[in-house]
Amino acid sequence: MNVTLRQLRAFVAVAHTGSFTQAAAGLHVTQSALSGLVRELERALGLRLIDRSTRRIQLSDVGRDLLPLVDKILADLDGVLTEVVNLKSLKTGTVRVAAPQLMSCTLLPEVIAGFTSQHPGVRVRLVDSPVENVATPVLSGEVDFGIGPERDAHPNIEADTLFELPFMAVLPAGHALARRRSVRWADLSGLPLIALGGEFAERLAADLHTATRDLRVETKVAFMSTALAMVAAGMGVTVCIPYAGSLVRRYGLVMRALKDPVVRRRFFVLTRSDRSLAPSAAALREFLFAEAARRKGFVD
Repeated sequence: MNVTLRQLRAFVAVAHTGSFTQAAAGLHVTQSALSGLVRELERALGLRLIDRSTRRIQLSDVGRDLLPLVDKILADLDGVLTEVVNLKSLKTGTVRVAAPQLMSCTLLPEVIAGFTSQHPGVRVRLVDSPVENVATPVLSGEVDFGIGPERDAHPNIEADTLFELPFMAVLPAGHALARRRSVRWADLSGLPLIALGGEFAERLAADLHTATRDLRVETKVAFMSTALAMVAAGMGVTVCIPYAGSLVRRYGLVMRALKDPVVRRRFFVLTRSDRSLAPSAAALREFLFAEAARRKGFVD
């Protein structure tokens, strides 16, 4: 049984208008073409749907029984097609993004607000997590993509560089080192250093082991916001990436460039290599890269 949508639409148009002429005009086809579509449908079904006479047309008993079913099929299909158009044109859609907690409370809200102001029908769900766990919801499919620092490669994750920025020292405004324009890593030796734990601390130690052998992390925390609060309370100093400048200033702290050596961190957009992005997710990803280029890596 080879039934087409054009045949079904022709039948419904005739059934609702009661006229081949009006139905043909509504579908923008000739009357003969419309009649041919209805006859093809009847042949495919092996049933008479419309009783024709020289004076009028009317649905057969079978036609009356089938009409509400065909109406529902076409309405459901039209709803699906409308949703597809809305998704493609970014009139609707939901995007889920995983990001480190620090980025989620500094950089990303502003970027997401800029995106949704252009596409108010798209909803963005931000999943904040410890920096070491960003890839986990990407792999599980809980989020469309993640944003995080460099980590060991995973065969199912594609990592595209979003920006690269240097570490900065974060100090109380009245600290002696705060009077300098830049600070050496060696200057932090002997000071109580507060830093993220886990792979963050391990990679930082590997980068610095030849230049600052005396630098030791005294306190390890799970979230950078905790480290900043401790620095603000006079419990030590910390280091972070400059995209977090708005939060640093909110705590009344200052950032100074770190040198000898300059240690930089790349941040990536992480996606599943075997999963394509929906139009709304792809658009937000493109917006992120455009903003990173425009704002030179989100230096705040």
